[in-house]
Amino acid sequence: MQAITVPESGGPDALTLTEVPDRVAGPGELLLTVAAAGVNRADINQREGHYPSPPGAPPWPGLEVSGTIAAVGAGVEGWSVGDTACALLPAGGYATAVTVRASHALPIPAGVDLIDAAALPETMATVWSNLVMLAGLRAGETLLVHGGSSGIGTTAIQVAKALGATVAVTAGSPEKLEACRTLGADILIDYRTQDYVERMLAETDGRGADVVLDPVGGAYLARNIDALAPHGRIVLIANLSGEDGSVSVRRLMGKWGTIHGTTLRARTDEEKDEIIRELRAHAWPLVESGAIRPVIDSRHAFSDAARAHGRMESSLHVGKILLLP
Repeated sequence: MQAITVPESGGPDALTLTEVPDRVAGPGELLLTVAAAGVNRADINQREGHYPSPPGAPPWPGLEVSGTIAAVGAGVEGWSVGDTACALLPAGGYATAVTVRASHALPIPAGVDLIDAAALPETMATVWSNLVMLAGLRAGETLLVHGGSSGIGTTAIQVAKALGATVAVTAGSPEKLEACRTLGADILIDYRTQDYVERMLAETDGRGADVVLDPVGGAYLARNIDALAPHGRIVLIANLSGEDGSVSVRRLMGKWGTIHGTTLRARTDEEKDEIIRELRAHAWPLVESGAIRPVIDSRHAFSDAARAHGRMESSLHVGKILLLP
């Protein structure tokens, strides 16, 4: 089998298509022939040497795939050879075949293309676990999403609208904001030309956002508190700024606010089991109804993986970037 490995950390050109030993499904696992793999920011961090695979996982990137089941490990029920699935992985998705814990696999939702389904597992698990399971976003509330045109952002907009929330987004161009609007975003904020705190307060009669989904971190943390509604919840899912943030504890207390910091990859298998069960029971019906759909920016061959990573690093993409064997 082939995999996109990283022999030496570095830029996009460090990605190398390599022959690696075949994977074998162990007890409780599925072997998938990969149709497509999703590209995530974590993959870039791994390529640069900052985010190695967890113990026991393949040493190359890839957190989500779609494909066809080629083998079923001992003790697995509910799956058969030939079934199609998408799956959440700790690493190793950039390959022509993967093994995955069966409880971390999901059926391809009706109406979703097999290749496009690779855009769902990591993104949906991140958004659903943070907005719904952790922050408790509900109908009538207002969500602020930073980076609304990203894979996470485009998913978060749709999930929040399906829940009956009002959605505000920040993005860096009119084109990106228009893409967010077509997905249902109600408040469009160009962070390059507008102050998002001022806009949020103006658009909500001074109340602010009930939930803030923030992948930026750094200086955004203090400003998120300024944009927060009473009893609001800030969820930090990444720190793309690379900077530590500081907060006014008094300001946070005055809002009765909470700050959650989370990652998905480091969660235990059992925690991920629960998230996948929640997705299958509550989110997948929304995907099958068309209320939520994967937004695909571009598709790239494995041999063109460097270009795919370059596309993500440019921040010009809208939605998910996929790699195809």
